[in-house]
Amino acid sequence: MANYLIIAATSDIGKQAASKLYQQGHTVWLTGRQEEGVKTMAASLGASYSVLDATDFAAVDRTFVEVKKAFGSLDGVVCCAGSLLLKPAHLTSQDAYLHTVHANLTTSFAVVRAASKYMYDTGGAVILISSAAALKGIANHEAIAAAKGGVISLARSAAATYASVNIRFNVVAPGLVATKMTAKLTQNELGRKASEAMHALKRLGTTAEIASTIAFLLDPDSSWITGQVLAVDGGLSTLM
Repeated sequence: MANYLIIAATSDIGKQAASKLYQQGHTVWLTGRQEEGVKTMAASLGASYSVLDATDFAAVDRTFVEVKKAFGSLDGVVCCAGSLLLKPAHLTSQDAYLHTVHANLTTSFAVVRAASKYMYDTGGAVILISSAAALKGIANHEAIAAAKGGVISLARSAAATYASVNIRFNVVAPGLVATKMTAKLTQNELGRKASEAMHALKRLGTTAEIASTIAFLLDPDSSWITGQVLAVDGGLSTLM
């Protein structure tokens, strides 16, 4: 079985991914910004944890060092850090823009940076989370689309750079998934129906579906997959 690090494991997708990997018999190390949440989750899985602001490059480095020391090896990393901002560009403040970029792109870059150093000798898999909004023009998504589009470009460049040392970088790009973060879009019937109608399969995604895709990309059976973006989006990014 493998050893995995889940960044932002207290997010809804992070929780599901950690639970999925644990159920498969893997060892997981969890991180979260607030100790109470990540400590409780770690206890439920018998996992180790650390409190981490993933926008801090040095802190991310320290976490990788701590995990490798504890586990002896690190087979894969999943970065589930992120945020959601739905505003047109002219209504987006600089602070809101910078928060969106840091929460989504800076965190991903910090993880890629650390993984490329601390998995250099052993190889492994790195999974980043983007969005269908980075693959298709959707109104009022300018800031989040820019940040999530950067995640895709980051992963592809890193996949090329580190292929020679067998570090694989792939991206999962969900459509609208029912989570706490998206509740404002789906908490009323009208909003939910409008959101469902945007997807060819006429429903929202689930965290379990995203977690299954993450587990698939981490699996050694997927070891010939790198530099790819897997849209798990009910057809949102490609189908009318």
